[in-house]
Amino acid sequence: MGGRQVIDDLSLSVHPGECIALLGPSGAGKTTLIRCMSGQLPPDSGHVLLDGQDVLSMRRSTRRRIAVVFQQFNLVGRLDATDNVLAGRLGHMSAWRAMLRRFDSNDQLLALQCLERVGMLEHASQRADTLSGGQQQRVAIARALAQRPKVILADEPIASLDPVNGEAILDLLRDIARTEGVAVVCSLHQLEFAREWADRIVGMAPDGAVVNLPARSFDARARDDIYGRVWGSKEEAGLSRLLRDLYV
Repeated sequence: MGGRQVIDDLSLSVHPGECIALLGPSGAGKTTLIRCMSGQLPPDSGHVLLDGQDVLSMRRSTRRRIAVVFQQFNLVGRLDATDNVLAGRLGHMSAWRAMLRRFDSNDQLLALQCLERVGMLEHASQRADTLSGGQQQRVAIARALAQRPKVILADEPIASLDPVNGEAILDLLRDIARTEGVAVVCSLHQLEFAREWADRIVGMAPDGAVVNLPARSFDARARDDIYGRVWGSKEEAGLSRLLRDLYV
């Protein structure tokens, strides 16, 4: 990106119902990886496969099975929760119907079911810009579910939330993974949440090194393999040890 190699020689498999946490300092390539996995950013080499099919060569009707949840929710504030969730159905419609937002009764019903799934049915008619941050992220997850995804990619979905709401959002994503069989890949900065939430942790360091291991095996050494590489001075090394004591 911009003449700089962000991700090099990375091989990663994600299984149905699995929760993977992406860890790493800013600039390590977590968001870039998510954009490559979603098909938004073509890799310079290599392939991203869903059910054995290259994401970049997929038809729109197939690529819609990959849903993305964003840090800043990406809702339309003047629309109510239901209309925002219905945006997840646009990839299932013809171009003219999508342009005119002609949703049929099945789409309307699905949107309400998705809102109920995330605990937001009572706010179905409420404008998105009047909802709290945690509520907006739930609507964003409902929009992702409306795509009927096989994979949900969540790019720092709790970075804008307080710890209580952040934990609730992660619990919701994990429950969706378990009950719906959806694979969830989530980039995080909160090490303690990652260890408690994920089945597997994939850590990315700025120099391209990758840690890939079960969450229960993530220890101080693994943390230093990811974050210890960014500390240079004695003061920074001391901060690194403090983070280790706090989070590992």
